[in-house]
Amino acid sequence: QVQLVESGGGLVPAGGSLRLSCAASGYVFREYAMGWFRQAPGEEREFVAVIAWNLGRTFYADSVKGRFTISRDNAKNTVYLEMNSLNPEDTAVYYCARDRIRLRAPLISRREEYDAWGQGTQVTVSS
Repeated sequence: QVQLVESGGGLVPAGGSLRLSCAASGYVFREYAMGWFRQAPGEEREFVAVIAWNLGRTFYADSVKGRFTISRDNAKNTVYLEMNSLNPEDTAVYYCARDRIRLRAPLISRREEYDAWGQGTQVTVSS
């Protein structure tokens, strides 16, 4: 079955950096776009970034554009989220997710279009 496992979260001071990883298994990883979402306490889960299954195309939420970078290594079945210039507003549980449609061309930010989720990894940015 499809399994996504995030890692790399932690406590970091404002201005610091973290790299999150998401290891995928149970399906043909290279054929699906992958997204990162986050959820702060009392808030809805929100889109962060997505990377296409092909050509390295990416799309970011405005709040992280220029600070976060999503990438993937199809040989390792892993998607990454490099986070720089972190601020306390980035504090949340971060989730990776799989686009529900195989080989989809458009990059999707709606969480309803993702059908598999990891358990999440906590990122806490201190001020």
